[in-house]
Amino acid sequence: MSDPSVPSEYRFAPALVVRFLGVVLVGLGLLTLVLVTLAALLDAPGAVSVVVVVVVVAVVAAGLALSRLTPLVRLDQAGYRVRLLRGAGVRAARWRDVEDVVTATVQGHDCVVLRLRDGRTTTVPVAVLDVSREVFVQDLRTHLDAGHGYRRIR
Repeated sequence: MSDPSVPSEYRFAPALVVRFLGVVLVGLGLLTLVLVTLAALLDAPGAVSVVVVVVVVAVVAAGLALSRLTPLVRLDQAGYRVRLLRGAGVRAARWRDVEDVVTATVQGHDCVVLRLRDGRTTTVPVAVLDVSREVFVQDLRTHLDAGHGYRRIR
């Protein structure tokens, strides 16, 4: 069981990062081909090495940003914050504003839905996270219980 006083951060699942980087590589490959061809037609050989360096830096930066730097979901003592998930609904809320947490299937994807007291919701598709659904839900419930002042009986 996680400690609710310690923030939890969840990032993209590695399979999604690899898939996205594949798309980025194809796009950058096409861009490189166009720029190298343009540099050859304009007789600018120095531009080719600049293009290659820029492409390598862009791939490394995209990989780092997706895999390490940017958490999708952050749970802390005060509440939660969701970033980079299109259609998630409410991006951040305090635990005392959360009425309950349920699992649901939304458009064929397993999701965790946080329902707020004012009727709004936050939807997190668990397949995009770097942990299993069970671990995420347990950690979420632990933070929610602590945020409401509940303690589990052991």
